[in-house]
Amino acid sequence: MKQILLFSCLLIILSCQQKDNNAIDKPNLKPIQNQTLPTLPKEMELFGQKINLEDEDIKERLDREILMNTYAQSATNLYIKRANRFFGPIEKILKKEQVSDDFKYLAVAESGLANVQSPVGASGFWQFMPATAKEYGLVINDEIDQRLDLEKSTHAACQYLKNVNQEFNNWIMTAAAFNRGMGGVRSDMNRQYTTHYFDSEMNNETARYVFRIMALKIIMENPKAYGYYIPNEQLYKPLETKKIKVKSPIKNLALWSKNHGVNLKIVRKLNPWILKNSLMQMNKPQLLLLPGENCKLKNYASYSK
Repeated sequence: MKQILLFSCLLIILSCQQKDNNAIDKPNLKPIQNQTLPTLPKEMELFGQKINLEDEDIKERLDREILMNTYAQSATNLYIKRANRFFGPIEKILKKEQVSDDFKYLAVAESGLANVQSPVGASGFWQFMPATAKEYGLVINDEIDQRLDLEKSTHAACQYLKNVNQEFNNWIMTAAAFNRGMGGVRSDMNRQYTTHYFDSEMNNETARYVFRIMALKIIMENPKAYGYYIPNEQLYKPLETKKIKVKSPIKNLALWSKNHGVNLKIVRKLNPWILKNSLMQMNKPQLLLLPGENCKLKNYASYSK
């Protein structure tokens, strides 16, 4: 009798295990829908140079940056919104300086089109280090940092790029050197007996740098193809401004702002290169931007009047 009971229990256990195994082998799950991945273009140019996208290494490195920037939605949305405000002024200066229009995407790669400061002290849209900024004529002191002046810093960036290009005679190499430095790029190539960025191993940041610029250009030139449908009303509009020539030092910028019908916050937003509530260290007259007649940048209290 005991043997019969033991045998029956064994059959029940085996039956349960078989059901569990079947459940594992054939899970009751809905099929996963196909995911549409961003595609690579068949051809492209960067800085006026055609990129060979048949090369497997170039394709894979570009694919990585397109994937990462396509799915970094919050950041890429901001880049596209900010570009509507800032690309216009940058494009005008690049054209005037006879530098490729594509270098506006280098500014996106550097700063996301914002006056950010890096942990090592680089600052502004173009992320100039203090010594390099001063070398190219930008004023930096405890009251002023012209790396944060979009117009002046873009002119300085163009001069830097043109000087570097005299060394390499190749704008792709010049872009890499903007990140790595001329000496670093030249050292890497000499050590590896190469003559081009795409043939050289570099540190991870520089190795990805040009490819990130390429990816940003591809996505921002055709955002809908990569899933970005931003209505025009959500793009950041260019701010209408007027220029005021200031010939004498300003001891109290907040009071000066009030006397001009705005406030310190607005003046600093339009002139982020002013670091403090004063402008005493002026070696020559300065042009300050104030809201234009139709600019929707006002004292908030005035909206209720």
